[in-house]
Amino acid sequence: MLSRRSVRIKAMQLLYSKDRDESLSKRDLVKNYDFCINQSYELFLYCLYLMMQITSAAEKDLIKRKSKHLPGDYDKIFSDKLYSNPLIQDIVENKELNKKFESLNFESKYNKEYTEKIYDAFAKKDEYKAYIAAESDDKQTLDLLLELFRFCRQDELFNEMLEDSYFNWLDDKSLVVGAVKKYLKALPSSNSKLFSDFLPEDETVQEFGKSLLKDTIEQREDIMKIIIPILENWDHERLAIVDTILLQLAVSEMLNFPTIPPKVSLNEYVELGKQYSTAKSKEFINGVLDKIMKNLQAENKLNKEGRGLIE
Repeated sequence: MLSRRSVRIKAMQLLYSKDRDESLSKRDLVKNYDFCINQSYELFLYCLYLMMQITSAAEKDLIKRKSKHLPGDYDKIFSDKLYSNPLIQDIVENKELNKKFESLNFESKYNKEYTEKIYDAFAKKDEYKAYIAAESDDKQTLDLLLELFRFCRQDELFNEMLEDSYFNWLDDKSLVVGAVKKYLKALPSSNSKLFSDFLPEDETVQEFGKSLLKDTIEQREDIMKIIIPILENWDHERLAIVDTILLQLAVSEMLNFPTIPPKVSLNEYVELGKQYSTAKSKEFINGVLDKIMKNLQAENKLNKEGRGLIE
């Protein structure tokens, strides 16, 4: 579920926390890294849980409409199929998944009033009314659930529930959204442990991300010896902290990961500088890393594996 870029971001954030709090040890940072990875997976599960809770409000809506003394035409045809459909019921009836929800204490994290308000707002949309009025198969239901999930991501209350429980929602949002969509598209499923397929892969999380973090911590002094001469008129102690950390990570990656082309590493950290640092960081990081990459190549210090990995 997690990409190399996402674990690069986590490594950057942890090294930033180390800069802010020097008492943090390497062991602390590695432990926090594992926690952050788990948080990303929990976010994915929490979104599924919220989708289940939001759609369950259709049952209450049905009861309210059926109890009207003078129901309108829409009230008469209304059903709770947003909740009772096979896709959502696959989540509701999945004992393994719900056991996981319970172990993560999601019931105490979500706000029932908020989920009902989100449902009420979505229920006013023409797409929902058209879905209720027509015969629906799994394809139409999936389309509406994806529309609901899109609606939720733009809703202030939905985002508040996520941000209140998970500090990493904004950083991991795109990956979590992709995972939730993929999960919904696989429903209904005979695999009760389908959710486990979305656990972060060890190759990305352990072999790359955790190793990158450890290597950068352990080799920091040697890495700075490579970076400082390139800065020329720049006082490295006055650089933006994030820029310094990104340079350290980039050099560590170039030196320690033989299957990743140095140009890929350069481009990745330039983009992170653009996203997380100052307006001038993109050009600065690009210029510094380009010089470092050329120096390391000239000194035969880039031990890359595979054809085309030097450039």
